[in-house]
Amino acid sequence: MRNDLATLVGSRICHDLISPIGAIGNGLELLSLTDGATSGAEMSLISDSVQNASARIRFFRIAFGASSADQRVSRAEVLGILEANARGGKISYQWPTDVEQSRQDVRIAFLLLQCCETAMPFGGDIVVTRDGPHWTVRAVADRFKDLDDLWDGLIRHDLTPTHTAAQVQFALLPQVLSESGHTLKLNVTELEITATFGPLISA
Repeated sequence: MRNDLATLVGSRICHDLISPIGAIGNGLELLSLTDGATSGAEMSLISDSVQNASARIRFFRIAFGASSADQRVSRAEVLGILEANARGGKISYQWPTDVEQSRQDVRIAFLLLQCCETAMPFGGDIVVTRDGPHWTVRAVADRFKDLDDLWDGLIRHDLTPTHTAAQVQFALLPQVLSESGHTLKLNVTELEITATFGPLISA
């Protein structure tokens, strides 16, 4: 898989940030064990913020970082990331029961999760399932944002929608799908978004 400059920059940023954020978390643990250490709402707020930042960086490292066909990601790692991201949030996640998966496939799934999250400002449920080489990401919510042009841009190569920084996942996903040899089937309704990807997905 070709590693473009943006992907390498994403990997470098995540790599350099994960260690200091982890160190802050370790420092907070040590403080909590010290007599007279600050406790209460202030310490809880700092601790929650560090955990959230760590989870987002780990998520971004997979979604926006470099990956190769032979790299694998354990289910425990993915669940740890998703559980931390869901803590205190409005969106719940379910993930396949496989012990480990291809990092390329997990990267595509994570980008789709971000696409769905962008369309779910009021929260909802996202369920990821796997059937052999094919994956399905299904998002259910009471209300979705109107992002029809962005969704169409994922499956129509003749469209070039304008993306904001918050929508970069929509711009990156077609490239990642192409480089991995996968295609995408998408169905968007008022109450549900279903995206299936894998080799030779029929329309």
